[in-house]
Amino acid sequence: MSNEQQPQQDEQQPETEIKQDNPAEQAAEEEQKLSPEQQRIAELEQALENAENTIRDQKDSVLRARADMENARKRAEAEIDKARKFALERFAGELLTVVDNLERALQVADASNEAVKPLIEGVELTHKSFISTIEKFGIQVIDPQGESFNPDLHQAMSMQESAEVEPNSVIAVMQKGYQLNGRLLRPAMVMVSRAPEGGVDTEA
Repeated sequence: MSNEQQPQQDEQQPETEIKQDNPAEQAAEEEQKLSPEQQRIAELEQALENAENTIRDQKDSVLRARADMENARKRAEAEIDKARKFALERFAGELLTVVDNLERALQVADASNEAVKPLIEGVELTHKSFISTIEKFGIQVIDPQGESFNPDLHQAMSMQESAEVEPNSVIAVMQKGYQLNGRLLRPAMVMVSRAPEGGVDTEA
């Protein structure tokens, strides 16, 4: 009899079903539970969030574009300023030969000769006027007589022992140098002093 009751007991046991939660289904169910007004509010809130994200992205794009434009403007201004300052560099370099010739003419002229005095005065006036004119365009003369040797601006052509001046001093300028708005056009060619007991490093 116990064997006959066993199947009945088995049939009476409820079957346990494992139901797994699905997030999408839960969301759909919850949405279905919302009233039409609440659904409309949720839609509007989502649309607002999307609009705010779009505005944020567009704002970042505008800021980046503005920064790029500002950088481009600064680069263009720097290039224009550079071109304006150094556009005359090649032309100015050619003018230095004229200045050199005028100075050589004054160096070899016999100032004691009354016949050539008017000519010398004319060359002096021309030289001064020429120097004044090129200085207006940013050209500066480098005449380092008596100054310390500067390898960035001077070119040592020779060295000479001297006990009268400090070592590494410019004791003679063979050819003046020139700068254009701070940029070296031509170094001054100079003779540099050294101590009688030994040489001096002209790079010091």
